[in-house]
Amino acid sequence: MNATPQIVALVPMRHHSVRVPGKNYRPLAGKPLFHHILDTLLQTPEISRVVVDTDSPVLMEGIARDFPQVILLERPAHLTADTVPMNEILMHDTARVEADFYLQTHSTNPLLRRQTVSQAIQTFLSHYPAYDSLFSVTRLQTRLWDGLARPINHNPAILLRTQDLPPVYEENSCIYLFTRQTLVQRRNRIGERPYLFEIDPLEARDIDEEFDFILADLLMRQRLQTEGRGEG
Repeated sequence: MNATPQIVALVPMRHHSVRVPGKNYRPLAGKPLFHHILDTLLQTPEISRVVVDTDSPVLMEGIARDFPQVILLERPAHLTADTVPMNEILMHDTARVEADFYLQTHSTNPLLRRQTVSQAIQTFLSHYPAYDSLFSVTRLQTRLWDGLARPINHNPAILLRTQDLPPVYEENSCIYLFTRQTLVQRRNRIGERPYLFEIDPLEARDIDEEFDFILADLLMRQRLQTEGRGEG
């Protein structure tokens, strides 16, 4: 692509969280959880604007105070239920803020690095339109079975070492890159020809349970301590 594309980062954040109450604004490694992803996105040179979609007065107040450069979209009431699919929220957001491409991530990915976000964007742009979207994945090389005890990715009669198994990939929800056209046509942020972008498992950790929050806090504190010693 010749012209520099406009890339908008979308970060949906709910006020309500069932399994980890208040997680989006709960302190992690010394500052509210949502600060980590916003700092990362604002430091990513390929990103033109950062947009937060939220129904949370706490988050709106904190973002307006600490991140005035971030665009705030108040989530409409009909999109606030836990059962609303993310793609419907993205339909609303992309209709409000125009861009050539959209990058969607979550505040619950605090360990995601700026360099990784940049690499994902550069990879996607260099392959577009052969690949019409990109999503981040975690490589799995382990013996997987379904609920009926049927092997998914291996032959039990041939006991390969796990490192020799053909890899499968878990969608880790850290990064999605797409156009509004793909979203409208498929009602999905993943297009017909997606690029699977692999991320280190530690960096891709998502906060879904209380244990995840505790682990992410420990990992972030260790990272900050290491980088403070000049070893990052």
